[in-house]
Parts: sequence; C-alpha cells; structure tokens
Amino acid sequence: MLNVALAKGRLADSCADIFMKCGIQAQILKEETRKLVLETPDGKFKFFFVKPSDVPTYVEYGIADIGIVGKDTLLEAGAELYEMLDLKFEKCKLCIAGFPEKKDMLTAPHLRVATKYVNTAKKLFFSRGEDVEIIKLNGSIELAPLTGLSDVIFDIVQSGGTLRANGLVVLEEVFDISARLVANKVSLKTKAAEILPLIAQMKKYIG
Repeated sequence: MLNVALAKGRLADSCADIFMKCGIQAQILKEETRKLVLETPDGKFKFFFVKPSDVPTYVEYGIADIGIVGKDTLLEAGAELYEMLDLKFEKCKLCIAGFPEKKDMLTAPHLRVATKYVNTAKKLFFSRGEDVEIIKLNGSIELAPLTGLSDVIFDIVQSGGTLRANGLVVLEEVFDISARLVANKVSLKTKAAEILPLIAQMKKYIG
C-alpha cells in the first residue's frame, strides 16, 4: 500500500483526475466527506488530507510515502525529501510586487518586504547580497504596501487581479510554481516497485 499526503480542495480534485487516468481507484477523492484518511477500494492506496504546508512534513517523516504539493510550499519548507515530478497544474508565479515606482528600489538598502514565505525570501535576498527587512504576514499580503507597512511584497501571483485592483504590479517574477510529486527518501528505496511505475504512468498524462 502507498500512503499519499494531499491537501483538500482544488489540488486534490486535480490529483484525483490524474490518478484515475493511471488506473487508480481515486474517485473517493471527489466525494464529500469529513474523513481525513481515505483508502481505495482495492486497498492499494491510502490518502491523508493535510494542510498544504504540512504535506512536506508528512512525507519527510515517512508517514506518507509520496505527496503532492505546490513548489512554493516546498521552497519554504526545505524538507528532506525527493522532488520527483512536475505535474504542471496549479501553475502560478512567486513574485516581488509593489507600486510601479518601487521598481528601482529593489536593490536599495533596508528594503522592507512583506511575505508569508519568510524562509524563501530570506534565502533569495541573501543570495543576492541585499539588505532587506522581512515582515511576516499570514494573509492579505497586498495590504502591506498600501498601508506603508512594507515597500514591496513577495507572494504568489496567479491572474494578477488582486494586484491590479489595488494599483500594484509585478516588479519581478522569481519562481515558476506548480504542483510537484515528492517522495520520502526511504520509501523510494523500499517501495520503488510501486512508486516508480506510478511516476512513469503519470508522466503520460501531464499536459
């Protein structure tokens, strides 16, 4: 049996679609339920529903053999696991954004950056040798430059609608984000006969 960590919602629906194409009895992922653990009728897969930010933890510690999670979450978690496959759905960008006139300030000293991706932001700006102040927020990141809390933000941008509605623009696209399949390091050895054929099957259906 393969144990799989997933986040509920749109990502789980997309995962169910590709799993079913691979012949897995994953229709259970589309059912309305409050259960946090679901098992396929044939007993070959067990799915754990966890918070998106917890998927890497469940995989790293071997509770789940594999998981599907956004690249942004992987970057932030820095977990010890293997990133096996880019599933090419749930695409977006991790960007630096702000008012248009802030474009020339990105390399200025003491730049204030609001983000929920604190670890990723620190690594990014440190690698550039830039002196910034990282301000951690948990939501409504776009509000920070509007109120003067920060000069810019570092956040996920999909359509850009919220930015435009608030007079903000993308100043720099930093990372391409999409759903990734990850594997526990030990499981990849002990359950290679199950994991590797699944990955090969999934590759056939990636758009």
